[in-house]
Amino acid sequence: MDLPAFLALQSQVLWAAFAVSFGFGAIAQRTNFCTMGAISDIYNMGSWTRMRMWGMAVGVAMIGFYLMAWLGLINASQTIYASARVLWLSALVGGALFGLGMVLASGCGSKTLVRIGEGNLKSLVVFFVMGVAAFATMRGMTALLRGNTVDLVSFEISPGNAVPAWLSAMLGLNVGSTGLVLALLVGGGLVLWALWDAEFRSSGNNLLAGLGIGAVIAAMWWIIGHLGYVAEHPETLEPVYLGTAGGALQALSFTSPMARTLEWVIFFDPSKVLSLGVVTVFGVVLGALAYALYKRSFHWEGFRGTQDTALHIIGAACMGIGGVTAGGCTVGQGLSGLSTLSVTSMIAVLGIVLGAIGGLRLQMWLLMRE
Repeated sequence: MDLPAFLALQSQVLWAAFAVSFGFGAIAQRTNFCTMGAISDIYNMGSWTRMRMWGMAVGVAMIGFYLMAWLGLINASQTIYASARVLWLSALVGGALFGLGMVLASGCGSKTLVRIGEGNLKSLVVFFVMGVAAFATMRGMTALLRGNTVDLVSFEISPGNAVPAWLSAMLGLNVGSTGLVLALLVGGGLVLWALWDAEFRSSGNNLLAGLGIGAVIAAMWWIIGHLGYVAEHPETLEPVYLGTAGGALQALSFTSPMARTLEWVIFFDPSKVLSLGVVTVFGVVLGALAYALYKRSFHWEGFRGTQDTALHIIGAACMGIGGVTAGGCTVGQGLSGLSTLSVTSMIAVLGIVLGAIGGLRLQMWLLMRE
């Protein structure tokens, strides 16, 4: 592939990622898809409806990912979730910090972007604080702290920490077929679990959230892992996944991309090509904005007072630090990571749930104190 064709393909990949993330924002805005809301509904009201949305989305994304891997469209062993090293303490602590933060900040990273599109000024503040905290944890002061503490604790699973990889190696099975069978069992089970509830099935929004968000994650895997894969870079002659950080195979995530978006704005260089993370951040915001304007639900919203402001700022900082430490957010380690059946992602999601429960208890204590 010559350089002009390479640049044209890169542009195509970025536009495709923008379109898919635009759809994510519109669907999330319409259906009120929210991980924090799903946990809160269970904790406060005993309602599992939004958690069924989330479970169905994971199931659809999982089946889509391993079906594409089985067909040879993407290489499951090259994802950022397939590393043999499991940073279990980073995933657990970072996930818990992120879960606590998303409760205090009224939503995770993706929900923050959706709310910005709805006109929520609180979420705009959360975005800036979360982005700065994430950047510091990637390259700054908290990055040093992370590297000298939780990142030192790990174990290895050969040939990789995705369940199909080590299971097929242990049993001597074909990894592609093993992955597809597990995806159909686990992912299909999640879809059936969601559809088992009559109330869930009766709402078109519930089905749109589960099927739509899951399809968005699967589509992003195809865009990056198939459309954006170049076996030989015209300049470096090395294989690369276009638009990604470090050229690695990844899917939708929002913590690090928020930091990279702020970096792009602050150190703007018109000659520098946008990354997938930046275009997906803009895509989600604009998708939510478009649907909010269409439904005439756009409205400005600000902080209620000093305590509300403080809690959102603290929560945003926790999400930025926790999301990078855990290796992803509720979308990065949750929807995208779980779709690969990654052990690290499972640990991170466990941490997020535990942190969110702690945050909900803290909120209840503050309410009772008032």
